Amino acid sequence: MKFLKELIPYIVILIIVILIRSFLITPIKVNGQSMYDTLTGDEIMLLYKIGEIKRYDMVVADLIVDGKKDDTLIKRVYGLPDETIKCENGNIYINDHKIDDPYATNETEDFEAVTLGEDEYFLLGDNRTISMDSRIIGPVHRKDIEGHTNLIIWPFNKFGVIE
Repeated sequence: MKFLKELIPYIVILIIVILIRSFLITPIKVNGQSMYDTLTGDEIMLLYKIGEIKRYDMVVADLIVDGKKDDTLIKRVYGLPDETIKCENGNIYINDHKIDDPYATNETEDFEAVTLGEDEYFLLGDNRTISMDSRIIGPVHRKDIEGHTNLIIWPFNKFGVIE
C-alpha cells in the first residue's frame, strides 16, 4: 500500500505531461529546406495546438494523399478561409488586393486564382522554388493543420521566437 501511495504523484505527473503534449504543446523537428532561410531544416520547435491561425503564421500540416496522411509539412499561411488568392507577375493578391510578401526568399511563380472554402487555408513555403505547398497540393483543411509554431528550442544558438 505504501508503494502505491508513493507511485501516485508520478502517475499524476505522467498523465499531465501526456495531456499537455496531446492537446496543448509538443516539440516538432523541422526537416527540409522549404522554409529557408527562416528555418534551415535542423531546428526543433514548439508546436502550439490551440489558438487562432493568422496570415503569415507558420503551421504544421498533414499532407493527405488518397485520404491518408502521407507526410507532415511546415509552411506559412497566406490565404485564409473564404478568401481568393492568386499570384500575377510575382505579386500575391488576396481578394484582388496586393499583399506584402516579406518572407519569400525568391520570386513566386504565377498561379491561377484559388477561392478557399470556409475551413481552408493556402500555405506557401518561404523558399518558393523548392517548396511543395498549396500551389501543388491545393488548399489545406483546418482539420489537417496540427497547430502553429514560432519558437525554436534547439539548437541553442537559434533559441527564441521567430516570425
